[in-house]
Amino acid sequence: MSTRLFREDLVLPVAELGPENPLPPLVKPEQVQQVANLGELPADLADGLEYGRLDTVLPCRLQDGYTRERAERAVPALILENDRVRATILPSLGGRLYSLYNKETERELLYRNPVLQPANLALRDAWFAGGVEWNLGSTGHTTMTCAPMHAAEVEGPDGTPVLRLWEWERTRDLPYQLDFWLPDGSDFLLVGVRIRNPHAHEVPVYWWSNIAVERTEDGRVLAPADRAWHYGYSGRLDLVDVPGEITYPARHTDAADYFFELPEESRRWIAAVDGDGAGLAQLSTERLRGRKLFVWGESPGGQRWQEWLAPGAGGYLEIQAGLARTQLEHLRLPAGEYWDWLEAYGPVQVNSTAHGEDWTAATAEVERRLPDAETLSRLFAAWRGVADETPGPLLYRGSGWGALELHRMLLELPGTPFPPELMDDEQAPWLALLDGKPLDGDPAAPPAATLVNAHWRELLEYTPESWESWYHRGVARWQAGNRTAAVVAWLESVERAENPWALRNLAVAADSAAESARLLDRALALAPGVRPLAVEAITAQLTAGLPARAAELIGGLPDESRMDGRIRLLEAQSLLALGDRAGALAIFEQGFEVAGVREGETSLSDTWAALSPGRPLPQRYDFRMSASR
Repeated sequence: MSTRLFREDLVLPVAELGPENPLPPLVKPEQVQQVANLGELPADLADGLEYGRLDTVLPCRLQDGYTRERAERAVPALILENDRVRATILPSLGGRLYSLYNKETERELLYRNPVLQPANLALRDAWFAGGVEWNLGSTGHTTMTCAPMHAAEVEGPDGTPVLRLWEWERTRDLPYQLDFWLPDGSDFLLVGVRIRNPHAHEVPVYWWSNIAVERTEDGRVLAPADRAWHYGYSGRLDLVDVPGEITYPARHTDAADYFFELPEESRRWIAAVDGDGAGLAQLSTERLRGRKLFVWGESPGGQRWQEWLAPGAGGYLEIQAGLARTQLEHLRLPAGEYWDWLEAYGPVQVNSTAHGEDWTAATAEVERRLPDAETLSRLFAAWRGVADETPGPLLYRGSGWGALELHRMLLELPGTPFPPELMDDEQAPWLALLDGKPLDGDPAAPPAATLVNAHWRELLEYTPESWESWYHRGVARWQAGNRTAAVVAWLESVERAENPWALRNLAVAADSAAESARLLDRALALAPGVRPLAVEAITAQLTAGLPARAAELIGGLPDESRMDGRIRLLEAQSLLALGDRAGALAIFEQGFEVAGVREGETSLSDTWAALSPGRPLPQRYDFRMSASR
């Protein structure tokens, strides 16, 4: 059977993403990984940890409008298939490699999540577990993970179809492409990746391919390294020995990251195998240096997270591959250059040596089962020969942001076309701004998401003045680190037309909790139907020590809004602060779910501990990353 490319939608239980949050993410949530021992680390590693970190995910908006309600829905999928492998890619969800099925062994090589349930783990909030995720941007799950990508066919080096996906990553303003290639008769799916810097300045770059595989009781993860950097969510990054217990994911109590320290001369690969030696191997060309193991751990919190992300589907672990040695670093992509590499995903079957105590022999047993380095280099060179070829008609449509940026830059890129016709209503006000039309919408309606790179920031400073232009100036100034000037802009916006959007931003910038609470109270009065604004306003009252006002705001919400899980938690916290312990406890005993509970967040367990000292935390509220917390 010759390789073919076709569309075949999946029908799955899906929780819809819902509307984007209209409030700009001026402050990124506290990062789960916080490294306190920088001074103990090698200089190059410490430099990578300090360089290129983002304070916000602007110009992107948060995707936090989902619930826990799922219904059967069609999910667009593109299939690459030959006589040995069937690969399923989801173009509407960041190009996720959802499934990699080996026909010969009748085995699914990835963790195939039977539901699509967003949860709050990504830079923009919404994320779902399973398959292979392609992370470009900054430490964390990419802004693109629940966003569409352009997709089209390119003729491969061997005449078989290559599926190309491409988009514009907006936090770094970088175009990138993914080329999925499945040669006739191949057991391995090849993925060519290219990141291009079209600017006259260097750009911080982060890339990790995040691979979910099934967790089995006797499964082992192997990579050609004797040491690894361990992060256990305690604030330290420590170099530890690899061989032994840490390579068996089911033996971990707590969530943990292990970044394997691959020697310069070693091949770049990682594999996860079960007790019988069957599993998945991922290997790449030299550019993709890093390899990682992530486990949720067997604590109640770790088990709860896995059930939360994939209800009823069993546990999973992640093996990953990245540009840097750890996931906490960013590298420097020089002006006008591009980086590319080839990844390969396929089956591996090893003998019992891979489970032996001799680590060198175990890793050698895996490596001898992989495609050899010469073959991979030859395939990489062949793929590079088509990487800049113009793709055919669109099989799926992504966003118009790349088209807008290239239109502004008067630039075309080989292999990843962003023609003007890709622009739509989202880009319309900014395209009009380029033509001199001012921004001046209805103050009661949410303004467009602000564009914040240096070019748009400068243009906003010279656009005709209105409440909306001052609002956008403030957001752009804030993102650039000019917080004082941002406040001036938002004050001017409110002066020209009182609006909830600038008031809210002033609340974020306020020097005191009381002032923040006052401003958000006023903003909510102007836009009472905006759920994220209600959450922020109620939270601000509690932070300012005003639980009675928080309770009043909750009481003024529609009944449907009051049943929202986050609002229920805030109501319990308000009642507790007012001395009504019984009322607060009743909310927990009635049961609720906070759809957007964030990775690393302990508000549920902390509130329970305050309500019921000494009583065990019910499992439904246990999202702790460590059993000791």
